[in-house]
Amino acid sequence: MKTKFSIFIAMNLLTTPVFAEKIPLRIGVQTSGTLDWELSVLPESPDFEIKTQPVATSEAAKIALQSGAVDMIVSDFLWVSQTRNTGAEFTFYPYSNTSGALIVPANSDIRDIKDLAGKRLGIAGGELDKNWLLLQTVAKKQNVDLNATIEKTFGAPPLINEQLKNQRVDAVLTHWHFAAQLEAQGYKQIFDGKDFQQRLGISENVPTLGYVFKQSWANNHKATLKAFFAATTQAKNRLCDDSELWKKTTVKMEFASIILQQRYCDGRVSAWTSVNQQAAQQLYSILFTLNPKVGNSANLAAGTFWTLE
Repeated sequence: MKTKFSIFIAMNLLTTPVFAEKIPLRIGVQTSGTLDWELSVLPESPDFEIKTQPVATSEAAKIALQSGAVDMIVSDFLWVSQTRNTGAEFTFYPYSNTSGALIVPANSDIRDIKDLAGKRLGIAGGELDKNWLLLQTVAKKQNVDLNATIEKTFGAPPLINEQLKNQRVDAVLTHWHFAAQLEAQGYKQIFDGKDFQQRLGISENVPTLGYVFKQSWANNHKATLKAFFAATTQAKNRLCDDSELWKKTTVKMEFASIILQQRYCDGRVSAWTSVNQQAAQQLYSILFTLNPKVGNSANLAAGTFWTLE
């Protein structure tokens, strides 16, 4: 015979809500990057739990992703296509439309790409950095071979900025937030990634930076990723709409000025459709034609781009 106590327990088991365990999202975050800003103001979610893994450089982030130490990083679609051509299954979802920029001192006589001839150029990253590839491609369309006419210095973005401040280089091609910091200190932007794309005939926005993760993992966590991407959109909007929150969030970064906030907010991705993806393919084909180091063919590897559908 059932006792009153056992009936009470059974009724409570039926009525007590069962809470699903949050899905952990292990994200590799560069210590000098901007992803950390929005993750720090991400709204609480019942669907996922963020676990950040600090990484020193973009290359370190790629190694962490490839080794399985993290589920997701921010990188560019050029790298994603390259890895897919070697058998990897990484895929790309847009993070930002903002990319690097060419910066010079306020009194510089460099006003166009041709003016770089005979100059010293500091380049954030390495030979296959997307900004450097874009700059070379635009120059080649103007019959300018930068490799033959300039003195190059490659390095990490903070080092490259210091090279410019100490007059060891005449111009720098650097990541957008380091470029914005220089602008806030009186330096001048000549071109940015969008200008390069437009000079190559690309009219649609092509976000070169995006979240990168394994396709199989993404397909198994679609609902979680949908919730995460919606939350990151909210976080970006909060940072753009609340100046006090922006100051508090970026307090560790020197010269986190209105210019930096403007560049960050300009990078918000409003659409990720087949039109944007076709424009990305067009850009890739142009880069490959003039810089075969980009990949194995003029076409992006199948599966490079991921969508929520």
